[in-house]
Amino acid sequence: MRSGKERILAAGVVLLGVRLRSKLLPVIITKATLEELYRRYNRRRYVHPDPLEFLYRYPDLLDREIAALIAASLAYGRVTQILRSVASVLDRMGQSPRDLLMKSTERRLQAVFSGFKHRFTTDDELVSMMMGMKRVITGYGSLNECFLAGLNLKDETVLPALAGFVSRLGCKAQYLLPSPEAGSACKRLNLFLRWMVRKDAVDPGGWQGVPRSKLIVPVDTHMAKIGQALALTTKKSANLHMALEITNSFRRFAPNDPVKYDFALTRFGIRDDMSIDELLDRKNN
Repeated sequence: MRSGKERILAAGVVLLGVRLRSKLLPVIITKATLEELYRRYNRRRYVHPDPLEFLYRYPDLLDREIAALIAASLAYGRVTQILRSVASVLDRMGQSPRDLLMKSTERRLQAVFSGFKHRFTTDDELVSMMMGMKRVITGYGSLNECFLAGLNLKDETVLPALAGFVSRLGCKAQYLLPSPEAGSACKRLNLFLRWMVRKDAVDPGGWQGVPRSKLIVPVDTHMAKIGQALALTTKKSANLHMALEITNSFRRFAPNDPVKYDFALTRFGIRDDMSIDELLDRKNN
């Protein structure tokens, strides 16, 4: 016979007491609540401010995957600066990032992006990443095909394929494209995969052959706080262990699409008009 705790978990309910405004309150999350949040907030109107918004410029998948990797790699720091930096790069690339990339020498790219700076990312590091993209596209035909070359459908997650993908790109600035082999949560690369693999009202998708069920939740400070508050993780640090634990928690609700709720939940904290306190209050009303 199942214990009371086991019955709660089997019903898809997670219960935790969290300290909110100096008061210990129970927070309950259910699949029905997550689905309601998904229906309400997984909409284009809630995308801004998010570098995801740049991907909607590119109906051609071969342009979109390049724009997505650039946008995701620069998604660190203050969101206003992220948007300015991504816009600066993509505006210089014109209507077709792929055309510019494939028709340009390294010297030309250095000229195009001369003076670029995003926090501690330099123009030289940006060009190194772009040359890595050009190299794998030349060899495999697309970033999608390069990723698939390292994908084993027997693997539980995309992490082994992601490690191979990063290795093939060979960017000299490893912090731009970190490998999960080093223990990184790979938040920005997992965000890139969410954008490119999933397709719904928000995520434009387009990549083929990568199962949504193997994706990992992109864990940043917002998702870490939400994951802890909703008992989706017991970890204290936003590392790979936390990312896997939160992903496994979401698999109880959506086994075929564990990152489904990521966008809706992270609006609370990313947008000025939606706070994490509001999310937690919503669960207690």
